Amino acid sequence: MSTRTLISPAQLARPRGKALYWVVLGLVVTLFTVVFLGPMYWMVSSGFKNTQEAVQTPPTLVPESFEPDNYSQAWNVMDLASLLGNTLFYAFGALAFQLVFDVAAAYSLSKLRPVLGKAILGLMLATLMIPATVLVVPQYLTVLDVPIFERNLLNTPWAIWLPSVTNAFNIFLLKRFFDSIPRELLDAASMDGASPMRTLWSIVLPISRPILGVVSIFAIVGVWKDFLWPMLTLPDPAKQTLNVGIYSLSNGVPMNVLIAALTMASLPTLLIFLVFQRNIMSGLTAGGLKG
Repeated sequence: MSTRTLISPAQLARPRGKALYWVVLGLVVTLFTVVFLGPMYWMVSSGFKNTQEAVQTPPTLVPESFEPDNYSQAWNVMDLASLLGNTLFYAFGALAFQLVFDVAAAYSLSKLRPVLGKAILGLMLATLMIPATVLVVPQYLTVLDVPIFERNLLNTPWAIWLPSVTNAFNIFLLKRFFDSIPRELLDAASMDGASPMRTLWSIVLPISRPILGVVSIFAIVGVWKDFLWPMLTLPDPAKQTLNVGIYSLSNGVPMNVLIAALTMASLPTLLIFLVFQRNIMSGLTAGGLKG
């Protein structure tokens, strides 16, 4: 089967074609590097500037005044240690709930084949078409007074954990991966006397590590970057997340110190992506092939 490209192999073999190819490739790579890494460089470098230089227009490309103490000042003034601890607690709590309930839902829809399973999956996926802002009011009213239990969950971790449990996108990813697991493997385990729960724990989960890693990263980053919902449900400053806490404490803080705080707040999720980027790609494509 022939492969079509913008430049044919014959043209690429010529000196002019090869030079044109490398020039275009260099320009494209440079453009994308500037677009994606430019704002990040501006944020990091602005954290080293003094207040006047941080707000001046046009901005300086290289800090003329190098003040690394801005980061230590931001850490202390913004109380980032406490905010970081709160955010990690909420993020890993949401991750634990999602792994338990989303895996159970995806496994039942994929392998146990319940009655009306396709209709249930369709209704779950239909919720992805609803803008998140539309759901804020009903979710807030539910958290304010939980039906049946009649409990107010404001200023509690449950206000963050419970709305994140039923994630339709993660359930769909998990189901697609479980669909790719050969049915013969599960039938063999059943013939050996393994129950559905035992099969899930001993066979399905060990070979599902790539997609579980992807779901874990999505769960942590989802809580980490959320702003509106924690601001509504966690009004107590001692229980706020990183984003909400920085916003609440930003009044009266110099711009360079604020930018330094924002830089430190963005580093954990950035490091997670850089470390696990291969796992993310392999997990997203793992369910696309039947094996």
